[in-house]
Amino acid sequence: MTVSLRGGFERRSGCLVFHFTGQLDAYSEKHFLTYVEDVFKTNSSSTVLDLSKVDFIDSSGLGALVQTAKQCNKAKRNFLVVGNARVVQTVKLVRLEEFLHLVDDLPTALSQLSA
Repeated sequence: MTVSLRGGFERRSGCLVFHFTGQLDAYSEKHFLTYVEDVFKTNSSSTVLDLSKVDFIDSSGLGALVQTAKQCNKAKRNFLVVGNARVVQTVKLVRLEEFLHLVDDLPTALSQLSA
């Protein structure tokens, strides 16, 4: 990942959970996409993108999320996105909350995917 965005993933409740911290923007979106795609190559589990610690997201970051959602849809992979107030506001501003399957918090996401 870049200096502006740090991340990792773990397995929880049978799901793949990505955690990101920092800024998802024009400087980090390429690294974000590459990282997620690389993990997807070896994992086919349901996925949660935890963006609750992302400080800033711009149109490039939103584009990266849309690309990831399209990948998940194409692979028939269930996915949800968790965001903080800032991320939620940005996603809702462009009316992508349903497409990105936006949920309030990680426990909610995990319970929805494991149900």
